[in-house]
Amino acid sequence: MFGGAGTTFHLDVSPDIQTGTPLLRGYGDDYLEIGRTRYTQGLSLHQSNIISPWGSAEVRELELQHFQHLMDIPPEVLIIGTGRKTIFPQEKILEYLSEQGFGFECMDSRAAARTYNILIGEGRKTSALFFLPNVRR
Repeated sequence: MFGGAGTTFHLDVSPDIQTGTPLLRGYGDDYLEIGRTRYTQGLSLHQSNIISPWGSAEVRELELQHFQHLMDIPPEVLIIGTGRKTIFPQEKILEYLSEQGFGFECMDSRAAARTYNILIGEGRKTSALFFLPNVRR
C-alpha cells in the first residue's frame, strides 16, 4: 500500500517558482523537506516565510494563537496538514477560520504537501500549516 508506515517519498509535482516561494520537496514519517532543509517539527509556510517549530503536539491542542501570524496578510487559501490522517481542530478553531474570509482545508500532511505545491504553482496565495506525517491525533 502506498504511504504506509515508514514510507519516505520525494515529490516534485510543480515547476520551480521564481519568486522564492518555498516548495515541499519531500517528506517522511518524521520530517518535511523544503529545498535542501529537513524540518523535524511542525511548520508554517506563510508569505514565503517558514516558522518551525509551529503549533502544538496534537491537532486537537491547537489554539487561536497558533493562527495569529496569518492574519496580518491573510492567504487566499490555507491548507492544514494534520499528520497521518485527516483530523479537524476544535470547533472554536474551525469557526474562527471560517470568519476570516479565506478558504481553508484540513487534510493528511502528505496530501497537504502535494496540494500546497500545486496551488503555489497555479499562482494562488496559499499558506500551509503542517504537522509531521507521523502525528496521529
